Amino acid sequence: MPKILVIYRRELHFYFASPWSYTIAGAFWLLAGFFFVSMLLGPQGVIAQALLRDRLAGDGVPPLDVAYQFLQLFLSLLGTLALFVLPMLSMGLYTGERQRGTLELLATSPVATWAVALGKLLAVLTFFTFMITPLLGWEVIALSTASPPFNLGWLILGHLGLLLLAGAVLSLGMFISSLTESTILAGVLTFGLTLSLWLVDLLTQGWEGTGGDFLQHLSLVKSYNTFVQGILDVSSLGVLLSYIFLGVFLTSQSVESLRRS
Repeated sequence: MPKILVIYRRELHFYFASPWSYTIAGAFWLLAGFFFVSMLLGPQGVIAQALLRDRLAGDGVPPLDVAYQFLQLFLSLLGTLALFVLPMLSMGLYTGERQRGTLELLATSPVATWAVALGKLLAVLTFFTFMITPLLGWEVIALSTASPPFNLGWLILGHLGLLLLAGAVLSLGMFISSLTESTILAGVLTFGLTLSLWLVDLLTQGWEGTGGDFLQHLSLVKSYNTFVQGILDVSSLGVLLSYIFLGVFLTSQSVESLRRS
């Protein structure tokens, strides 16, 4: 554990000291803030739709749960934004080590390769948590006066799903980063892989049999959406955790191959 913490602190310092990291965070906040306001207060936003529903529906129709509808829309959007942001955060995890000439030192150090990978993953996931924390504050403030009152459990569960999704994408991106010297190539390949896992549920709709069910089970968006809907599903949790463990394991084996060579 102390060795993991050393790697974690080293990598975390790199992220919080890098202008590139803040550029990514700034763009993420700008886009998220724009859509936050548009989805909540815009002409086609949730509040406008609720008022229109109340005027047209008349008595006897239950009011629209604005808080729940907004959380579903906004968390779904954050998942889509994460698809573009996370590969940019993970692409330098090991390519940067190659460019600085320190990958061989890590590969031959007494620290286990899985511990290095885990420390790096925890660091970049911490930075992503830093990125979404202001958004969580916006949501709490905006929905604190909602009627009917919003369920805090939905909010927590939705953001837990977002962190698990981020962990899965970052872990796979870390593995890809360990395979190449090109930071840009690592980012592009991670985006392509993540996009495939994001859309596999859509692409396999209508497929029958065990193969179709298996491929749909691999979908990142399907697993993430269960959290967005406020459902703690063991199967979806298992899928996202499996991607995290798979990425750490493959990264460890990739770096271990350098140690044996």
